[in-house]
Amino acid sequence: MTENERKELADLLYPNLSHDIKYYEERYPERKLPKGAMVTRYAPSPTGSVHLGNLLSAFADMVYARQSKGSFYLRIEDTDQKRMIEGGIENITGVLHDFDILPNEGYSFGGEYDPYIQSERTEIYQTYIKDLIVRGYAYPCFMSEEEIQNIREEQEINKTKIGIYGVYAVDRDLSLEEVKERIANGQEYVIRLKSPGDASKEIEVVDCIKGKMKFPEHNVDTVLLKKDGTPTYHFAHAIDDHLMHTTHVIRGDEWVSSLPLHVQLFELLGFEPVRYAHIAPITIKDQETGNIRKISKRKDPWFGVKYYDENGIPIEALHLYLATITNTNFEEWYLNNEDKKIEDFEFSFEKQAIGGTSFDEAKLVNLCKTYFSRKSGKEVYEETHKWAEKHDPDYANLLEKHKEDMIGFFNIEKDGPRPRKDIAKYSDVKEEFSYAIDSMFEKEAYKKYDGDKTYDTDLILDYINNDLELDCNNEEWFNAIKLFALRNGYAASPKDYKNNPDSYKGHVGDICEAIRVMITGRLKSPDLFSIMKILGKDRIIQRINLYKKTI
Repeated sequence: MTENERKELADLLYPNLSHDIKYYEERYPERKLPKGAMVTRYAPSPTGSVHLGNLLSAFADMVYARQSKGSFYLRIEDTDQKRMIEGGIENITGVLHDFDILPNEGYSFGGEYDPYIQSERTEIYQTYIKDLIVRGYAYPCFMSEEEIQNIREEQEINKTKIGIYGVYAVDRDLSLEEVKERIANGQEYVIRLKSPGDASKEIEVVDCIKGKMKFPEHNVDTVLLKKDGTPTYHFAHAIDDHLMHTTHVIRGDEWVSSLPLHVQLFELLGFEPVRYAHIAPITIKDQETGNIRKISKRKDPWFGVKYYDENGIPIEALHLYLATITNTNFEEWYLNNEDKKIEDFEFSFEKQAIGGTSFDEAKLVNLCKTYFSRKSGKEVYEETHKWAEKHDPDYANLLEKHKEDMIGFFNIEKDGPRPRKDIAKYSDVKEEFSYAIDSMFEKEAYKKYDGDKTYDTDLILDYINNDLELDCNNEEWFNAIKLFALRNGYAASPKDYKNNPDSYKGHVGDICEAIRVMITGRLKSPDLFSIMKILGKDRIIQRINLYKKTI
C-alpha cells in the first residue's frame, strides 16, 4: 500500500479516537527525578495467586527505586480477560499491603500517570497502533484459528520456527480494497506487527543481571491487538513503560526469549529503550528425586505467600530473606551490622545471582531468629500480639492479660553479647514460652520435659522458702545457691564434683536443673534467675507443688 492508502486504512479501522500520539506524549511528561533515579514497576496479571517469585520481583522493584530516589509503581496488566480470576486484583493489592512492599504510586495508590490498569487504556494502545499502520509496521490479519493451526502443524512437521512470518503471513500484503471487502463482509481480524526483522541477523542486548546476550532478530508478525481491540502483553507493556517513563524492567527470566520482540517494538515505536533485568528462578532440591527444580505451588508450602502470614514469619524478616536472594552479599553484611536496616544496604544488579537461587529454609530460619534477637521484649510482644489477634485470638487474649510478664520473659538475655535465638516466627512463641503463663503451664505441665530423672521437691522447697533471695543480681544469687548446695552435700561446681564424685550427692547445676524443670517443665530455658524473678516466690512454690503431684 502507498502511504495515503495506509492512512485511509488507519482511519477506516480507528475513525473515532479522541486523541493523537502528541496528546499522550504531552499528557505523560518526563518525570522530575534526580539523575540516575530508577523508575520500576510491579506489573502483575490478576490470573492467579501471588507467590514468592512475585514478591521477590516486587521487592527488587521497591529497593532499587528507593535507593536511587526514583519511583516504584503498581500497574495491573489485565489484558488477558479470559484467564482473570475473581478477586485477583484485590489479592495483588492486599498482598502488597500485608507484606509492606508498597509502591509510591500506581493502581489503588494514585499518581499522575494513571490509569494504572491496562483495561482502561485501550484507546491509548489503538492510537499507537494507528500510527504503526500509517508507517507500514502493522496490518489487519483475517486468518482464522483453523488456518493458523494448520500452519503450526505444517511447521512442526517441517521442524521450522512456529509463527506467522514470511510465506505464512498471507495477509501482510493485502491491498486496501481487499481489506475493505473483508471488513464489509464482517470478517474478524487482529492487528499484527509487520516485522522488518531478519532472523539471519543478530541483535545484542545488555541485561542488567545477565550481561551481554545475543539473539536472532525478531521476524514474526506477532499479534499486537486482539480481535476485541485489546492489546497483547507485548504491545501494551511497551506503550505503558514508555508513557510512564519506566527505566528498568525487573522480571523473571522466562521473559528472556521475548527480548528480540520487545527491543524491536521499542525501536519501531521510536521509544527510548528501557533496561531489562531478568531474575533467575527460585529453585529447590526435590526431596524425592534429589534433582534441582523450580519452586512449585503444588509441592512446596513456601511457594505461596499465605504460608508466611499463617506461620508468623515477620514481614521484615521475610524482606531480609528476599534481600539475600536479590544480592548475594547481603546476608554477610546484615549479620555483621547489628545497627543497620535494609534501607542502609546498597543493592547492585552485579551482585544478583545469574543462574538461579536455591530456596534455603535454614537460611530463612536463621535470619528470622537473628531478627527476633535484635528486637526488644516490647517489640516482640506487640508484633506477636498483632499476629495472634488474626490467627490465634484465644492466645492473643492471654497475652493481653499477662502483658508485663510476657515482655519481661521476652527481654531475658537481650542485653548480652549473644542474645537468645529461640524463636523464628510468631507461631513459635506460644510453645517456646508456654511456661510463662500459669494457665498454659498448668495445662501442659511437664509434657515438654524430656528427661528421665525425678527431683527432690523437699530440697527445692527448702531452698525456695528459706534461702531464695530475688532482690539481688544474678551473680549474687548464684553465689548464694552455691552455698546452699554445699550445706546440703552438693559440690559448688561441676568441676569439684567431677574431681571427687564420691564426696557429693551432685553439684549446684543439678539443683538448678531441678528448679528449672519444676518451674518451666523443660531441661532448657532462658536464664533461670530471670525467670524466677518474674514468677516470684508464690508462683514458684505453686509450680513445685504441681510437680510433686504430677510426677
